[in-house]
Amino acid sequence: MSARALFHTAPRCVEIREVPTPQPAAGEVLVHTICSGISGGTERLVYRGEVPAESALDDTIDALAGTFSYPFAYGYACVGEVAESGQTVFAFHPHQDVFAARADDLIALPAVDPACATLFPLVETALQVTLDAGSGYRDRVVVLGAGVLGLLTGLLLQRAGWRPLIAEPLAWRRTLADSLGLATAAPQEPGDEKVPLVIDVSGNPDAPAAALDLLAHEGTLLIASWFGTKAVVLPLGGAFHRRRLTIRSTQVSTVPAGLSGTWSRSRRRREAVELLTELPLARLCTHVFAFGRAAEAFEAVDQGLPGLMHAVLDYDRSAVGDL
Repeated sequence: MSARALFHTAPRCVEIREVPTPQPAAGEVLVHTICSGISGGTERLVYRGEVPAESALDDTIDALAGTFSYPFAYGYACVGEVAESGQTVFAFHPHQDVFAARADDLIALPAVDPACATLFPLVETALQVTLDAGSGYRDRVVVLGAGVLGLLTGLLLQRAGWRPLIAEPLAWRRTLADSLGLATAAPQEPGDEKVPLVIDVSGNPDAPAAALDLLAHEGTLLIASWFGTKAVVLPLGGAFHRRRLTIRSTQVSTVPAGLSGTWSRSRRRREAVELLTELPLARLCTHVFAFGRAAEAFEAVDQGLPGLMHAVLDYDRSAVGDL
C-alpha cells in the first residue's frame, strides 16, 4: 500500500503523489487524515512561489524539514484519527492521507467539527498576536485585513478589552466581520482618531506604510503578515521619526521572552484548544474540496474566490462543495 501526499512542483502547481506508507518508529503512531486546512496567508505565498527557495520550511516542526526548493510537501493543519485508538487529533503536518507522527507531538481535540479544527494554527496565531498586543482596556486598535487571522485576532482583542476596528477593502468581508460583532471600515476611511496600536494581518506590502499615519505618539505597528519575497517600503522620515513610533513583528513559532514567565508553547496550545469550542469557527470555515481536487482548492484560494474564507481538503469526499 502507499500513501498520497500533496507536493508543490512549481509556482502555482501542485500535484498529489504516491509515497511509501509510513511505518511508525518507536514513540510514533499512525494517523489517518480526516481533513486538512489551507492557510490563506502563508500557503498562498508558498503556492505562488513567493518564498525564497533557500528558506527552511519550518525549523520548529519535524514534519517540515527541508527548504522551499521544488518539489516539496508543505502544510501544517491536519486533523485525523490515531489508527490504534481512534482518537481525533491535530497534527502540524503537510497534506497527506496517512502519516506517522510522534505521539507527544499530536494535540488531542475536544468534540469539535474536524473541518473547523483545521483552523487551530490560526487560532493559536491570533492568540499570540493578542498576547503581543499587550493590555489596552477600551483603547482603539486598528486591524488591517479581515481574513481569517484578522477576524480571529479582532475577536480575541475584543475579549481582552480592546476596541478593534477591522479595516478591510472587500465589502463582503466587512459584512461578515459586522455579523460577528466587530466594527469595520474601508481602509481609506478608518477615521481621524490616532490609535496606540495598529496590527497588520493583510499580507499587503503597501499596508505597513499607510498604517504609520494611523498611529498616535509613541504608537506601535505590530506586523503579523509574512510578505515572503515581496518588498515593503516604509516612509521613515516623517511621522515615524517625530512621533517615536515602533514597528514590531509578531510570530507564533516562539513565545517572546517578555511573556516567558507566564506563557509557554504548551500553555498557549492548551488555551487555543479551548478556544476551538468558543469561537465562531463554522462561520469562517466556508469551503470544502475533495483531497483529489486539491489543485482546484489552491487555485480558489489564490484567486480570492468571493465568499471563501478558509478552504478545507476532505479526504473522504469525491466532489467540491461548501460546508
